[in-house]
Amino acid sequence: MAHTSHIELNKTALKANIAFVKSELKNGSRYSMVIKGNAYGHGIEDIITLAVKCGVDHFSVFSIEEAKRSKTVCFGSCELMIMGFIDDESIGWAIKNEVSFYIFSENRLKSTIKKAKELQQKARIHLEVETGMNRTGFEQKELDAVIELVKKESEHLSIEGICTHLAGAESITNYDRIQDQLKSYHHLLAYFSKAGVYPKYRHIACSAAVLNYPETQLDLVRVGIANYGYWPSNELRMNRLLKQEAYEDPLKAVLSWKSEVMSLKNVAEGEFINYGKSYLTNRPTKLASVPVGYGYGFSRDLSNLGRVLINGHRLPVVGVVNMNMMLVDVTDLKAIKEGDEVILIGKQGDLEITVSSFSDMNNSLNYELLTRLPDHIPRITT
Repeated sequence: MAHTSHIELNKTALKANIAFVKSELKNGSRYSMVIKGNAYGHGIEDIITLAVKCGVDHFSVFSIEEAKRSKTVCFGSCELMIMGFIDDESIGWAIKNEVSFYIFSENRLKSTIKKAKELQQKARIHLEVETGMNRTGFEQKELDAVIELVKKESEHLSIEGICTHLAGAESITNYDRIQDQLKSYHHLLAYFSKAGVYPKYRHIACSAAVLNYPETQLDLVRVGIANYGYWPSNELRMNRLLKQEAYEDPLKAVLSWKSEVMSLKNVAEGEFINYGKSYLTNRPTKLASVPVGYGYGFSRDLSNLGRVLINGHRLPVVGVVNMNMMLVDVTDLKAIKEGDEVILIGKQGDLEITVSSFSDMNNSLNYELLTRLPDHIPRITT
């Protein structure tokens, strides 16, 4: 094994997840798969290749860099949408490649019009409006100037969408805030319509909104974390499972992360191991070193907390997680040798290490751990 670990992507699970979310769509909404954050750690190029085979033809990224990576494998009728960062120098690339992108400031709108005129090609834009997230988006007081400019330069612009982002649709605690946002969005949408500006797509729904608020399923939905087999929150997951006749999770994890035992060492009782004094052996102990550490996405916060699977047993990570390796207590294993498989995320026999188990252990999010998985770890389709 040239690399210290590898990631496996289960195409059957991906296909099932996409089919499940599509089955939840009530209004024939177009399905856009969100692949920001290196496709939530799964690998942009690998996921697009698989998703296209599952019938997905629209992808949403955050940045121009992600769009350029996507374009290397996204051909034909496949469409790309940039939801966040694009510098002025890259606007021309997006226009020439027919990549649509969000506009949420007058400066970006003017830069886009200028470049579209130079290229003599329409820019495909999504006007993002502020509805209460207070992050990016045009506010009500800015709309008159935006509408005037959009109508004046209509021969250079294609209004692909009018959109917003919901502030926490995964939790019932945000219900009032979400309802206020929906009212605000529809009010602003009517304002555009009254002025004669009509988008191709109205879109506001992420994974959580699709599953929690069917009324947010408009012309297009932006589905992220659910594609990969994870619920936006445990609250949403439990609400759904309790309503089903069969207590079976319809979302299946696409990603598994595997390494191997690098070496074995016997340590006497009463010895500190690895850096510092965070772990003292309380018996004669056998340790397995695994060549993955925080430099590979296995958080240092999992020191003395993490778990891995080896030979059908769930075993503790002991001592401090280093940049390039961790130590696992394998004393209770009857048989173990160098090269034995180590599951960091995934199943081995009847046992499973889930991404949620990591987030529960170190108070992080599914999203956070996944997006920290480095690009250089090879992805293999199974």
